[in-house]
Amino acid sequence: MSRKHSPRAAELHAHRAGDAHHHHAIEGRDPRVLGVAFALTLGFAAIEAGAGFLANSLALIADAGHMVTDSMALALALLAQMLARRPPSPKHSFGFGRSEALAAFVNGLAMLAVIGWIVYEAVQRFVAPAEVRGVMVLVVAAIGLGINLVVAWVLSHDRENINTRAALVHVMGDLLGSVAALAAGAVIYLTGWMTIDPLLSLLVSLLILRSTVAVLRDSYHVLMEGVPHHIDYLQVGADIRAVPGVLSVHDLHVWEMAAGQPALIGHVEVRGIDEWPQVLGSIKAMLLERHGIDHVTLQPESSSMLKEVH
Repeated sequence: MSRKHSPRAAELHAHRAGDAHHHHAIEGRDPRVLGVAFALTLGFAAIEAGAGFLANSLALIADAGHMVTDSMALALALLAQMLARRPPSPKHSFGFGRSEALAAFVNGLAMLAVIGWIVYEAVQRFVAPAEVRGVMVLVVAAIGLGINLVVAWVLSHDRENINTRAALVHVMGDLLGSVAALAAGAVIYLTGWMTIDPLLSLLVSLLILRSTVAVLRDSYHVLMEGVPHHIDYLQVGADIRAVPGVLSVHDLHVWEMAAGQPALIGHVEVRGIDEWPQVLGSIKAMLLERHGIDHVTLQPESSSMLKEVH
């Protein structure tokens, strides 16, 4: 029998009465959401890339580049989501939930690279404007806009998942890219002004950059075990100290094991060790009610114990 599925490992990871209610495996996530988005994005990216080169449109090529990157981002997000559903193992006692934050961070870095490439190409075209086939750009961009709207709608059903939200940022970038390409095609067809193509590409890049930075910031915060944004660390300490029977609290840490799963560990000094069961119950109830913290591990210490140590 393998160690991964051994009865001993299952017993060590089991949650009993008084333990946290959530499981370390991420449940309730439907991989079909990302699967459908991946298939639609990759399929149209190939069509748009070919049309972009035929029309000599940077706006179309940039949007196709977005979609290729997005399809890879969606594939990575899908893989991370499947990993996050796996139960804890002897080597990964917290499970694999943080893989979603890792995928989001990698996706954000990939998006920065794409933005850099678009900006470089746009600057080149300001220096030497290129002839663009406006009608082809207009038609393909309109189809791309429809595809991106469908993909964005599919992904929007799972906005609570930071990994899917990172993928949605990529798709929103594609949607903006399609709008820009559509506008560029219309302007070129009606007026013949070729500079609109790189100009709108730069505008889209700036808009995407803002969303990308937000995803990088949030995923980095989870990976670095930062205190969840909705939790006031100092207030948590004050609320624990205010529980009857608690003299002090120290070595307190609050972080997220995975997005949406806050955890807390710390040391609590109490008047007498015999009061600990009641005090612990009060602290757990307070933390869950006021701060949404369910996974709590606290070590009791009494004044007499601390004196013996010192």
